[in-house]
Amino acid sequence: MRRTTRYPVQGANSLWHVYKTVPFAKVVKNFLVIQAARYTPFLGLKNRLYRTFLKMEIGEQTSFALMVMLDVMFPEKISVGRNTVIGYNTTILAHEYLIKEYRLGNVEIGSEVMIGANTTILPGVSIGDGAIVSAGTLVHKDVPPGAFVGGNPMRIIYTKEELADRWNDDEIYGISKTGRD
Repeated sequence: MRRTTRYPVQGANSLWHVYKTVPFAKVVKNFLVIQAARYTPFLGLKNRLYRTFLKMEIGEQTSFALMVMLDVMFPEKISVGRNTVIGYNTTILAHEYLIKEYRLGNVEIGSEVMIGANTTILPGVSIGDGAIVSAGTLVHKDVPPGAFVGGNPMRIIYTKEELADRWNDDEIYGISKTGRD
């Protein structure tokens, strides 16, 4: 189960209550920063914008591809380890506004993670170090370290051990050549 905190609302659906849950000025600032970063080709600048203005924790050499969409309302709840790649047009959410409630949850993405294009990551999930998320995946639960996952709904395609066996003799990813475990 995803780790989210639930907040009930009365009357209209929770999105009608949005500016009671997050200040309007914060949303505008976050939107402008995220939109600027989505289009810039400079990876270091993106990371600096995210760290400085959105208060995100981002490891060194992490790369956010073109058009990545971060949570506009609560980006500070997203953390990404070092040397991770977030693929083109991926969406990372730290909130859900539903009919009778809204939910908030941290998103923790480990180091040396590969997230394929057009992936959606829901609030309250953790993606372990060295994991690979296939393009177009809906990440609705935790991803174990080193696992290869994909699909909608997401499922484990290879465990860390199965993937290591597959890559054992690979000239680029081979365990004996890279020292990865």
